[in-house]
Parts: sequence; structure tokens; C-alpha cells
Amino acid sequence: MGRQKFYDTASKQERAILVGVALPGEKPAQTQEYLDELAFLVNTAGGVVEKTFTQRMQKPDRATFVGTGKLEEIQTYVKVEEIDIVVFDDELSPSQLRNIERELKVKILDRSNLILDIFAGRAQTAQAKTQVELAQLQYLLPRLTRMWTHLERQKGGIGMRGPGESQIESDRRMILEKITLLKERLKLIDRQNETQRKNRGQLIRVALVGYTNVGKSTIMNMLSKSDVFAENKLFATLDTTVRKVVIENLPFLLSDTVGFIRKLPHHLVECFKSTLDEVREADILVHVVDVSHPNFEDQIHTVNETLKDLGARDKETIMVFNKIDAYVAPEFDNLVDVDEQREPLTLADFKKTWMAQHNSPAIFISATKKENLEEFRTLLYDKVKDIHTTRYPYDKLLY
Repeated sequence: MGRQKFYDTASKQERAILVGVALPGEKPAQTQEYLDELAFLVNTAGGVVEKTFTQRMQKPDRATFVGTGKLEEIQTYVKVEEIDIVVFDDELSPSQLRNIERELKVKILDRSNLILDIFAGRAQTAQAKTQVELAQLQYLLPRLTRMWTHLERQKGGIGMRGPGESQIESDRRMILEKITLLKERLKLIDRQNETQRKNRGQLIRVALVGYTNVGKSTIMNMLSKSDVFAENKLFATLDTTVRKVVIENLPFLLSDTVGFIRKLPHHLVECFKSTLDEVREADILVHVVDVSHPNFEDQIHTVNETLKDLGARDKETIMVFNKIDAYVAPEFDNLVDVDEQREPLTLADFKKTWMAQHNSPAIFISATKKENLEEFRTLLYDKVKDIHTTRYPYDKLLY
């Protein structure tokens, strides 16, 4: 199955609008944060966001996700402004997708489809490409009827309905066969990767984890002196990268994994669990946090929940609060218990915050500005050495 093209690099960027629903108990700032992230996803895919529509509801409408009045408002804007694409912040059901397309008459994407499109463009290795294709097919399977709505315009349902149903069943059978083939291919790749991991010897394994776009690849480059692709876009790194790192005379393996994100499509999580074997088999996790992000606490929670799903929540973890150079204190900052707000915070200030008090160990750095990196290296060295000397006591005199 080929990738659904979100944009054409040879032509102008597609103009998009975003649509979100605020549910009971959801604060306006939280709704805005979700839509800001969705806008970042659209920009990463190559589109440009023109406007955002939100509606507060008890629950999304079963037929059209938003209410009839809001859909009419969106329809008017789409027609007048000649919008190319409408992106919804939640996964749409097949019937919602069909109904909305019928009303708006433009391309409709939901959050899941958008993320799948980005992953398809970022995948480089055979494993990642196979995982993305599998997730795309699993997403497409329940939506096959949407591809045959042209039959609704034909009269004489008895004469036309049969061929349509036969074609849908034929497509469904082909997709199911391809899904089976892709799953078998992933099993083979997993066995090959498992052999590679065994051949790496008995080195201690450290895995970088965190929300997407928090600076994991930059830290990877800094520690391993390698050139892992790093960019200020979501999911800049999709394929797991493993490098051998030596601090002083102590070698260990460092892996950089795909970033986590809220509302990650279920099919994508399932397909990428094999890629995250590096996380499950790691001895130490380095949980990287973008402390400059206004909602970094929510991002920490998302990462912890994902690690819990992977069975890796109880591993030895170093909390690394990155981008301290970009932190800007809000008007009322409760991070530091002082009478006067200080901006910017110094390294000493960060060490007095709840982040340091409730996370042990915790380190505060700026990977791009190379601030406090030696303390980070020392802490990482000590943690790796502790595990190594416990596991291989005969090497204790070497370190």
C-alpha cells in the first residue's frame, strides 16, 4: 500500500484548518495545548494552518463529531477561503469521516491518519517502513466502505449493490492477506534484531526516552559524538539508533528511540512495540524532559504511562530536564519557593524545585548550549559503573 500523500513538495503548501472538541472538565488552556500540538503535526507534515475551530460538548457527535451549527460554520469558511484540508484532533469513526466529507467536500484527516502520514515520510529502515505500512492497513480496514460511496449516486440498488459489496470484500481480503504478510515480516526482522542485540556483548544498555521533540537526538549526538538527525519537528527520529559510548574508560550502549506523544494511534503503538525493545531491555532509562514547554508535566505523565504499557516503568531512571536556557518563568511561578520571582532561573534555582526534590536522580542541562553537561556525564558514568561492577565484580578494579 502506498503512502497517502499529505502534500506535494513541488507545489504550494496545503492550507488546513483544525477542529477540536473540549470535553467536560477540560480547561481552555489544555484544549489550546492539544490544538497547538496538532498544528505542529500539520507543520511537520508540510501543511500550513489557517484557522482553528473548537466546540465545548458533553461528548463528540456520533454522526459528525461536532454539532450541526459548528459544521455549517466550518463549511462556510472552507468554501470562502478555499481550504484544502480539515484536520480533526481525535480519531474519527468511519461513519463520521464519511458524513463530514459529504458535507465539507474537501480532504478530511483525523489525528491518527495525520500521524501515520508523518511516520510514513520519516521511516527509513525496513523495520520502520513495515511497521508503518501495517499500521496504515489496520487503520484503513474498517474504513473501506468510504472508498465506495460513489455507488450511492447510482440508482437501481439491486443491480449496483452486489458488485460494490464484492469489490469491498475483495479489497478486505487482500488487505488481510497483506497484514498477515507484514506481521510475518516483522517477526523475521525482530528475530534478526534480537540476534544483533545478543552479539553486542555484555555492555550495559542505556535508552533515551521522552516526549517527541524534547532534544533526545541532540543529547545522543553530544554523548556519542555521532551525527544522528535532529530537527525541531515532531518525530524527527523514527528509527531506533544505537551507539557505543565511552565515558572515561567505561563503555556502554546508548539508544535513541521514537518520541512519545498524546493520543498516539493504537495501531501505531502496537506496531512499534518491537522497535521499543531497546527500552524494555535497557538497564537504565534517561527520561528527557523539555522544561521550557508550558505543559511539560503532562508530557512526563504521557511518557510514564507509555513506559508502563511497555512494562518498563520500574527501571532505573535518570530524569534529565533539558532546555533550561529556554525556560521563561510565568507571571506566577510556583517552581521555586522564593519571595521574588527570578528570571531566568539559575542552575542553583532549578536544583531547589519540586523537579529535583521529587525525582532522584534529576539533572538540569541545556544540550544545545552545552550547559551542565559534565555533571550529567558524571552522573551517567556513576550509574553505569554501579550496574557494571555489580554484574561483573571481577571488573571492579578497572574503574
